[in-house]
Amino acid sequence: MRPFEIGLVVAEALACLGLAFRPVRVSAVFAPAIPVAVVAQVLVEGARWPMAPAYALAAALTGLWARRAVTTVRALPRLRPARPRAGTVLGPVAMVVVMVVVMVVVVAVPLLLPVFRFPRPTGPHGVGTLTYHWTDHSRREILGPDPRAPRELMAQIWYPAQADPSAPRASYVQDGPITDGIARLLGAPGVTFQHLRQVRTNAVADAPAAPGRHPVLVFLTGAQGFRQSNTFQAEELASHGYVVAALDQPYTAAAVTFPGGRTVQALPRDRMSALIEQSLTPAATPPVLHGRAFPEGLIPHLARDVPFALDRLRDLDRADPRRVLTGRLDVARAGVFGVSLGGIVAPLAANLEPRLRAGLVMDARMTADVVRDGMRTPAMWLTRDAATMRREGWDEAEIEQHQTTMRAVYEKRPADGYFITMPDTFHLDYTDATAWSPLIGMLGFSGPIGAERAHTIINAYTLAFFDTYLKDAHPALPVFSGVRAEATPTSSRAPAPTAPDNRGRTSRPAGALVTLPAGEKPRGHEGWG
Repeated sequence: MRPFEIGLVVAEALACLGLAFRPVRVSAVFAPAIPVAVVAQVLVEGARWPMAPAYALAAALTGLWARRAVTTVRALPRLRPARPRAGTVLGPVAMVVVMVVVMVVVVAVPLLLPVFRFPRPTGPHGVGTLTYHWTDHSRREILGPDPRAPRELMAQIWYPAQADPSAPRASYVQDGPITDGIARLLGAPGVTFQHLRQVRTNAVADAPAAPGRHPVLVFLTGAQGFRQSNTFQAEELASHGYVVAALDQPYTAAAVTFPGGRTVQALPRDRMSALIEQSLTPAATPPVLHGRAFPEGLIPHLARDVPFALDRLRDLDRADPRRVLTGRLDVARAGVFGVSLGGIVAPLAANLEPRLRAGLVMDARMTADVVRDGMRTPAMWLTRDAATMRREGWDEAEIEQHQTTMRAVYEKRPADGYFITMPDTFHLDYTDATAWSPLIGMLGFSGPIGAERAHTIINAYTLAFFDTYLKDAHPALPVFSGVRAEATPTSSRAPAPTAPDNRGRTSRPAGALVTLPAGEKPRGHEGWG
């Protein structure tokens, strides 16, 4: 809960106690305090629906006190010392029980739907953010009902910025339809996640970019996801000197709102699943959407957004209309990463686009053609074991395809590969979702690993991988207890076999990712540990 929310709830709790035991004396103190606390909270922090029970209680307390105060004033001439009567204690006790129940509701709802804070990024840079609307006039939007419409994207960019601790922080989610889409994805009422619009990030909108030219990364979110779904990861990367462009891809993102308010909702789940499955396990009879057959399925269409995004990033480097990113983007050092559906798309995009030098996949199956061909670029997979997937409730066919297709591509080895297995992580642990509400964990959508630890591990591996292939750096990669890291080196840049020395450390050849004992801080990489 936020500070003014806590203040309001504390005032209401004290008022309830006073109302139960000393109603006349406390009225003069709390009657004006409660509405003032409500007004202050709304003006400073903003109203949100999880606080509705607190607002309702404030109105009830104010009204009740006002009524009692009027009654007391009218009765003052007739007041006499009252004799204690048997049973008078039952009134206050009963009222306390009622008030306790009410206060539990008042406190629980905002705690279960918190206005949370993102961890502060560990890199040396501040973080800036910008949003762009891009239209690809060379391609048609084959997922929509209008065959003449061009393909459009919304892109949010996080970038290294000049730090300004006093600057206002950007909102996490700006568009209302996104929160409705998130609720639909999790089977919750539409209003459930509206509080996400009041969450602030670590990024500053339109902040001056940090000097220098920075490598770029394209991020692809999951089915019915949204471009901000991995803000924990994007901000960490930006603070360490990367420009991250996250794409909202219409008809697969939860909802994409374009300038002017036009919104495109995601395809129905059954339609989207059929198109995805066609790319994973092609059927002789392809799915049809809007009268058009999709023999390749959905994934190639989404993968073609990545080269277009790189073209737009190149244009921003040449002349940013916002005058922030001009001369700051090094598209010659580019990578791609994605989660879930985005993780399916990323390997195909890496194979299609020669400018991409590295690809990272988080918890995703691989398409049939990627299984056949392998990955052209160095690649890293972040995933979990089959036993963890069973605990989460995946069926055996999904588990088999998930595990075997990733392993097959990893073992193809056209380029360096890294396979990181993180037991006890559930699918949503690879995104921000575990921070949205404690209910995510209570309902079994988050694994035993815990969100903070999962995100720490993901960020550490992500940075080490991209630093190696996009920055020509030689970072040490920590070993986390219980996490299994495998490598298939094919270049001088990849890890070579190592052996612990007499101090329990591992030797490191130049250019290699290496492991250190659990808990030991790597040298030469700021902010780790």
